[in-house]
Amino acid sequence: MLKKLLKIALVVVVLAGVGFAAFIGYVVTFLPDIPLEEVRIEYTHERIKRGEYLAKSVAQCLDCHSERDWSKFSGPIKPGTEGAGGERFDQSMGFPGSYTAPNLTPHNIKDWTDAELFRAITAGVSRDGRPLFPIMPYPNYGKMDREDIYSIIAYIRKLPPVESETPPSSSDFPMSIIIHAIPSAPSFVQKPPRTDKVKYGAYLSNAAGCAECHTPAKSGQTIPELLFSGGRYIDTNTASVQTSNITPDKETGIGAWSEQDFIARFKAFDKTSGMYKEDAVKEGDFNTPMPWQGYATMSEEDLAAIYAYLMSIKPIKNKVPKQHSIPRKKN
Repeated sequence: MLKKLLKIALVVVVLAGVGFAAFIGYVVTFLPDIPLEEVRIEYTHERIKRGEYLAKSVAQCLDCHSERDWSKFSGPIKPGTEGAGGERFDQSMGFPGSYTAPNLTPHNIKDWTDAELFRAITAGVSRDGRPLFPIMPYPNYGKMDREDIYSIIAYIRKLPPVESETPPSSSDFPMSIIIHAIPSAPSFVQKPPRTDKVKYGAYLSNAAGCAECHTPAKSGQTIPELLFSGGRYIDTNTASVQTSNITPDKETGIGAWSEQDFIARFKAFDKTSGMYKEDAVKEGDFNTPMPWQGYATMSEEDLAAIYAYLMSIKPIKNKVPKQHSIPRKKN
């Protein structure tokens, strides 16, 4: 009787193993399953200008897809590398693999169709069907107005081509399997009117990825009930920094800030004003991955809308220690 039970148990284990292997094979072979849309974009002057504003000031496309100078505060983009790719996010920064932002200038994407770029940006599927790790914030971009995505594509098509090659990204096991199930079809929205400051501010906040950095996370996933309450550790190439609480809590967040205080905090880093000077940072000095120089070029109207949205959300009491850098261990 015991031998018979052992045989049955062995058969069950084998069948379960075969079934699991078949499931993994399906996931790796057939996912992600997001078809290409028929997309043809007219590259008008207005669309290119809108795309430039979104890519540089709001969505921060160039912030990742360029080389950043970490010897200076906030890691400004190195001149001449705009769109050339090269920023790396790897295991030393807590990622389950090594992910390098690719070159998105015409040097690299000239053979991509508009439909292929559109799917990559909004659904996380590369030209060859590979899934993209969501350090590329396609879950956010897939919740934008498709017209704004068209504008971003029109703009990057017009970037000066920069000849550079970046290493392919790769995921460690088991993310190498899980990543195939992450991309999902976009759920576009219509851009709210600017007159509805709260809704328009929420739209801009999503495009800018505010919640992704300013919300605590567990196992890489933001915790919804702690939205915008800060305290998440974000790594730069040299240090780890805790993000601020930006809920309207008056004691630990930005509830005591006026609209003008909020706008001024960003505009203090606007290089186009002639007032800001890039500060060099030495090893051990405070630095931050927050791309202040990019966000600083947002219009005051748009910054005011984000402020209005943040003031409308639930205040959460979460005292984050005064910003400081923790030296990051090198591999």
